[in-house]
Amino acid sequence: MSIQVEFCGEWFDVSNEETFLIGREGDLEIDDNPYLHRRFLTITYHDDLWWLENVGSRLSATVADSDGNMQAWLAPGARLPLVFAHTSVLFTAGPTTYEIGIVGDSPHFEPSAPERTQVGETTIGPVTLTETQKLLIIALAEPVLRGRGSTASIPTSAQAAARLGWAITRFNRKLDNVCDKLSRFGVRGLRGGPRQLAVNRRARLVEHAVASRVVVPADLELLEENARAVAEAAES
Repeated sequence: MSIQVEFCGEWFDVSNEETFLIGREGDLEIDDNPYLHRRFLTITYHDDLWWLENVGSRLSATVADSDGNMQAWLAPGARLPLVFAHTSVLFTAGPTTYEIGIVGDSPHFEPSAPERTQVGETTIGPVTLTETQKLLIIALAEPVLRGRGSTASIPTSAQAAARLGWAITRFNRKLDNVCDKLSRFGVRGLRGGPRQLAVNRRARLVEHAVASRVVVPADLELLEENARAVAEAAES
């Protein structure tokens, strides 16, 4: 039973007799990013299972199967078994979002796609997004979608609003609506507790949307169509 880790096209074999460390230092040195933990994630083998554990103190990771049907939010101190043939791990440190692939040759679980009905513009299980809500997510996720499997910087609200041709007040209002809607359906990390602001909610929204395949690279054409419509409206 073997497992491999892929990052930016580079592959690493993981030994079932040792701990594989991912972070600013370790077996997989992600990046010289001061916002990234020196020791962030570990992969170990015990109890006849491979395990992914968050050994950091602040950062969380979004973990999903290759089809985005199953997803977990791996908080500091948490661990979960790697039971899929291919697992995607996305996390954000400072301004940068990273994506790692973990591939095993003997999966314990084969996911089946849940039935999704189209009620509105876009349906995520029971959650329906409007066209403009999906455009907002695509604008934020654009750098990640254009560089899948590598590193990317999440746009600021002002940058994403400009990309869409929206006023910043409209963008922030719709961002609030999207985060509130997904939070009500159990997506964690999109808003803080009482008297607290959500930390890095744009990055968390992108991680969830990309991992769940709410947005995919083909959706970037919707962004280009919107840009053409905005330009035509400005000329008329």
